[in-house]
Amino acid sequence: MTHIDNILVTKRDGRKEPIDLDKIHKVVMWAAEGLDDVSVSQVELKSHIQFYDGIKSSDIHETIIKSAADLISENTPDYQYLAARLAIFHLRKIAYGQFEPPHLLDHVKKLTQDGRYDTHILEDYSAIEFEELNNYIDHWRDMNLAYAAVEQMSGKYLVQDRTTKKVFESPQMLYVLVGMCLFANYDKATRLDYVKRFYDATSNFRISLPTPIMAGVRTPSRQFSSCVLIECDDSLDSINATTSAIVRYVSQRAGIGVNAGRIRALGSPIRNGEAQHTGCIPFYKLFQTAVKCCSQGGVRGGAATLFYPLWHLEVESLLVLKNNRGVEDNRVRHMDYGVQINKTLYTRLVKGQDVTLFSPSDVPGLYDAFFADQDEFERLYTQYEQDENIRKRTMSASELFSLMMQERASTGRIYIQNVDHCNTHSPFDPAVAPIRQSNLCMEIALPTKPLDNINDENGEIALCTLSAVNLGKVEDVKDIEEPAELIVRALDALLDYQDYPVIAAKNGSMNRRTLGVGVINYAYYLAKNGTKYSDEKALGLTHKTFEALQYYLLKASNKLAQEQGACPSFNETTYSQGILPIDTYKSDLDGLCNEPLHLDWEALRSDIKLHGLRNSTLSSLMPSETSSQIANATNGIEPPRGLVSVKASKDGILKQVVPEITKLKNQYELLWQMPNNDGYLKLVAIMQKFIDQSISANTNYDPTRFEGQRVPMKILLKDLLTAYKLGIKTLYYHNTRDGANDAQSDMDDGCEGGACKL
Repeated sequence: MTHIDNILVTKRDGRKEPIDLDKIHKVVMWAAEGLDDVSVSQVELKSHIQFYDGIKSSDIHETIIKSAADLISENTPDYQYLAARLAIFHLRKIAYGQFEPPHLLDHVKKLTQDGRYDTHILEDYSAIEFEELNNYIDHWRDMNLAYAAVEQMSGKYLVQDRTTKKVFESPQMLYVLVGMCLFANYDKATRLDYVKRFYDATSNFRISLPTPIMAGVRTPSRQFSSCVLIECDDSLDSINATTSAIVRYVSQRAGIGVNAGRIRALGSPIRNGEAQHTGCIPFYKLFQTAVKCCSQGGVRGGAATLFYPLWHLEVESLLVLKNNRGVEDNRVRHMDYGVQINKTLYTRLVKGQDVTLFSPSDVPGLYDAFFADQDEFERLYTQYEQDENIRKRTMSASELFSLMMQERASTGRIYIQNVDHCNTHSPFDPAVAPIRQSNLCMEIALPTKPLDNINDENGEIALCTLSAVNLGKVEDVKDIEEPAELIVRALDALLDYQDYPVIAAKNGSMNRRTLGVGVINYAYYLAKNGTKYSDEKALGLTHKTFEALQYYLLKASNKLAQEQGACPSFNETTYSQGILPIDTYKSDLDGLCNEPLHLDWEALRSDIKLHGLRNSTLSSLMPSETSSQIANATNGIEPPRGLVSVKASKDGILKQVVPEITKLKNQYELLWQMPNNDGYLKLVAIMQKFIDQSISANTNYDPTRFEGQRVPMKILLKDLLTAYKLGIKTLYYHNTRDGANDAQSDMDDGCEGGACKL
């Protein structure tokens, strides 16, 4: 075995020279400065074992980084920063050939010349402005990133050659350039102020940006909406147009929601009985092929959630499409499914009655009323049930709901959309702009219209652009005001900045200007405020916090409307009638939480009626799996699985530590410590009172708590009914504890495949 001192290192230019352990020691010492509970010698010892003769200098860097990362644990959390600093050192050497970043202007010139940055940046900003911003950037903020964040940044977000993996920029360049792009069209007298404020808010993690924005804004690619909602009609032309739209948007990094609920059932007559319809499944397969045809440039794989109503004649075949039994002919496993339910169907379940299944093509007006008018749906549904001339099938509601919940439990990926709540507690008037679907991750609720062809100007594809406020940085709810204003301005500017591959998407975006702002780090926020998911005290805190979030978002959009005008379709919102989320929530919530409203909603109401809103929607709560890692925050509103979570992504295994682990170790309530879903669902319902779109909310079950290690169906149905009763619009994953590794979470799941992970 070669003694370590005799090892030769291969330099970048191919030269070989003896290993310089002193140089390595200095770098590790530098990275360890000011950190507690880290041992330089332990990192060196671990890495020395893996050195070999002829090792490349870049491989030495990676070996040391890996050695430090392997030491991250509950008791030694600071190794995440030591590993991160070493990784930043390595990353800058690759990007710049040295540790010191270049001048901002020189950097932008070089990458624009190489075709990696959009040419408008150099055209829009003067050398004087570049100088001012260059002096403002604080490159030392790179050192505040944790290791998982640096890995995610370099794997997904930093501009790079995706074949060779060579990175061309460092994190602070990303943050300042995103701000420069989004505020480029602001008045020259004020825009640098906005760029600086936005840079500070993003680089200090007060604002969390989604994957499409971080990876794309500043590059020549210009499609950054995270979520795309496409509705399909019951015609071949519309099915073809839907397929084309899916391909165009999957290739542009977006996650897809497809509403295929109008497609007629198997055996339905076509052209007055000239042919029989093949049913939904062949068309679902077509959509699945479209979703999977593009890998989105190595950033993520395509993914979609497809929606249909629970009363569809083919529902028993549709509910099992994802399960592992059956053959390829009758399964469509590579999409997730959103099952749509309303009060009529829940009532049949509660009363132990039957439900009737129809093909939407056989029951005129029923499908539209399902979303737009619940009384009319009830009237038509019972009328068609009694009509002997209409093809139908009757089954017990309890049997149908049990089949649905059994598939939800076994696959984890059968989602729920309560379509009546999506329309009654909505910023849109269901008479003119009904909500007929959600998106990939079940947090978007926007109006859509089917396309007849890919250039159909009368159709509407809904897009939503996401971002989030980091609650971990909030000491007082007033702290939400500044990030809320910056997010609204930046995302609203993005709508004009981006390109639209389909005209129906452009029309919808320009008319409605919909945004979805959520939160990250909620679990940490509860912990640092001395409360937990299953603690009643969390209800009042949550009420106060989400009231402030929605209030400040509305205030920012109203202010923007005064400057730039209300969105053209403002008249299709309930906001235009002076109706706010605090007027339409489920009154059952008042029995849960008696926290009063703290902000001046009446003054805001009159300002909105007077000046309108720049944006039809402003809030939605998304999973934010990847972007929360950048801020070293807990995911969205979810409880962490462990104090140290092991996240598996396509770039390898990453360990993420919850914020302030040493101080708050006993204050966090971890996922499998929650006694049941009750506390969590109550909190989601309180959030939904204020959120104008929807929430990616999960249900979680530990079979070991039940007899025979099986979760009883009555528990699953109880949670489903509780969510409905409390006004929750959508349910996302069903998680089952398998006991393998409670701290493990798989990030390359369906939503990571799409963009709404944030």
